[in-house]
Amino acid sequence: MQGDVAKSALGLRVLVVEDEFLIAMETEQMLADLGCIVIGPVPTVARALALFDREKPDFAILDVNLGRERSTPVAEALRAGGVPFALATGYNGSQLPEKAFRNAPHLGKPLDRNLLVRALARVRDRPGG
Repeated sequence: MQGDVAKSALGLRVLVVEDEFLIAMETEQMLADLGCIVIGPVPTVARALALFDREKPDFAILDVNLGRERSTPVAEALRAGGVPFALATGYNGSQLPEKAFRNAPHLGKPLDRNLLVRALARVRDRPGG
């Protein structure tokens, strides 16, 4: 079943917003192994928003803390654009008071591959996905 779920990720365009280089590269490789097309990774809100304006992803993975800024504006833009996303963070819901992060799936940090595969499968299963 895991293989069938992973196949559902083939061709999904995934924006990665992560400021830690090694984690960004690991995330990019994990997505590539699942057959996704990776957009980014980018380490800042400004670069993420600029990339989002140029290339609309099917899904996004956001680190909450990007250096001295939070990815809240990116989450808001994704929600406004109807793009589902998940959070790559160790924070739990009570530590994320921003409305933009509410109800977003948490993939953990480091990323939990099984949670990622399930999140990507939900993208394919949604209407219009």
